[in-house]
Amino acid sequence: MAVSNSVSFLLLILLHVFTCSFSAETQFAADVKREVDKGPYVGVNIGTDISATLSTADLVAFLQFQKITHVRIYDADPDLLNSLKGTKIRVILGVPNNQLLGIGSSSATAAAWIARNVVAHYPQTLITAVAVGDEVLTTVPSSAPLLLPAIESLYAALAAADLHEVIKVSTPCAASLVLDPFPPSQAFFNQTLAPLISQLLGFLSRTAAPLMMNLYPYYVFMQSKGVVPLDNALFKPLPPSKEMVDPNTLLHYTNVLDAMIDSVYFSMKNLNFSDVVVLVTETGWPSKGDAKEPHATLDNADTYNSNLIKHVFDRIGTPLHPEVTSNVYIYELFNEDLRSPPVSEANWGLFYANATPVYLLHVSDSGGFLANDTTNQTYCVAADGVDKKTLQAALDWACGPGRANCSEIQPGEACYQPNTVQSHASYAFDSYYQKSKNAAGACYFQGAAMITTTDPIRR
Repeated sequence: MAVSNSVSFLLLILLHVFTCSFSAETQFAADVKREVDKGPYVGVNIGTDISATLSTADLVAFLQFQKITHVRIYDADPDLLNSLKGTKIRVILGVPNNQLLGIGSSSATAAAWIARNVVAHYPQTLITAVAVGDEVLTTVPSSAPLLLPAIESLYAALAAADLHEVIKVSTPCAASLVLDPFPPSQAFFNQTLAPLISQLLGFLSRTAAPLMMNLYPYYVFMQSKGVVPLDNALFKPLPPSKEMVDPNTLLHYTNVLDAMIDSVYFSMKNLNFSDVVVLVTETGWPSKGDAKEPHATLDNADTYNSNLIKHVFDRIGTPLHPEVTSNVYIYELFNEDLRSPPVSEANWGLFYANATPVYLLHVSDSGGFLANDTTNQTYCVAADGVDKKTLQAALDWACGPGRANCSEIQPGEACYQPNTVQSHASYAFDSYYQKSKNAAGACYFQGAAMITTTDPIRR
């Protein structure tokens, strides 16, 4: 079970702490490890294709404010790892694909990577896993032969540092690795890659590490051309007549993600592996797209991620494994404005780069996770009866010295219409207000603004 594995990992860490020399660092790690996870978790991916980023100190403060306890980064940024010291935020480090050649062909290079990026920071920075490459088997097939050697070398380096039982090594795989995914009972891994996948699963089974999978119901829905109902992709409640049924197992699937996870379990079973847990390292829904992606909207992104969080914290598991709830990492924390087209590529974030929310999640029952909840949420909008000249002056200040995020009210952007001073001012005022964390006086603007419970984006 996923929970049992988490408990085992924590107990092993605790044992390691007690057998090492006592210090302030080990005491910190021991204190944290005593806080055994009570259930599955939702983490976030943090990308770097952003033109203006928060400082690492501000980023860590933001993560703590949002009650985010698990993050995945795509490299091993030393500044971020240093800023995370002393927090309770768990981190998955990434080995970029362009480093596989050196690490996969040299155990000394692998050992140096672990020494520089793991040993130098652990245990004050709570590193939980190393993700080796990203979707290597399907997107960089020329590097596939180096993947297992790199994984084994990194694991050996962790073992030499006596960290191999508390820091897991795996590799994120694309959903396309699984062929014929529905019904899940008929799913199987790409046969041309089966030998490599069997070796990978053998390693994961031997080391009690998860199989990392990037699973996107959004793409399943888009590629199905109407066969998969939108509600099914968004975790919306379905009548029994609209549930997907596996004819071989008679298992009912109420959402696409569960079906995708079970297709991975059935694929592993076909290779005689039944003791490897699926960790969803990426999933999400874009909030904006071009004309070819009409379902990339704020409402759908909000619905998917809100329902995803509730689904995980409800500990429902999947139809095949109701006793196992996969941990998931939302893709992603921030919109990455430097991403290449299509438009959706730059719009998967829960927040803009300046930490203002792209949309407000409905996660009131998630134990405080993600503080931008809509429960008791207040907003700042243009007050009624204020003349246009006063509103325009306040708008100019908010978008200028106030540093509100006004990108979405520029011509051609999502919130430009209606093109009125009142509408644009409400958007800018609320951006400043939310950035100020609803501080007293942040919604005044010389009397031009007022507090409301109605989201200005949805007015």
